[in-house]
Amino acid sequence: MSYGLTVTINQPFEPALAAARAALAEEGFGILTEIDMAGTLKTKLDVDMAPQVILGACNPPLAHRALQLEESIGLLLPCNVVVRSVGEGRTQVEALDPHVMVTLTRNDGLEAVARDAASRLSAALRRLE
Repeated sequence: MSYGLTVTINQPFEPALAAARAALAEEGFGILTEIDMAGTLKTKLDVDMAPQVILGACNPPLAHRALQLEESIGLLLPCNVVVRSVGEGRTQVEALDPHVMVTLTRNDGLEAVARDAASRLSAALRRLE
């Protein structure tokens, strides 16, 4: 099962991260959390890795609809979007496919919410290309 929506762009990490934030905002997603994986692992384990940030993106109307259909859906929220450097001036942006919510919960009522969220996330990724 594929569980991600992915795009690789010819842009360095920092500008790509800013562009991802902007593209998500254009589709109605705010950033609730931001985890600097490379910084955290350097601090906690003294390991080096390519820049990678996990953005916890949320579209409040979609989150509200999902919570009305599945009380425990908060376990799968917010929508995680990973921005990571993949080499010389290239960055990969990945979003968890919202259809995973339907698969994991087995709640077909979430399908319309997942479809809407996936459409918005896909549109945000297309803006980056």
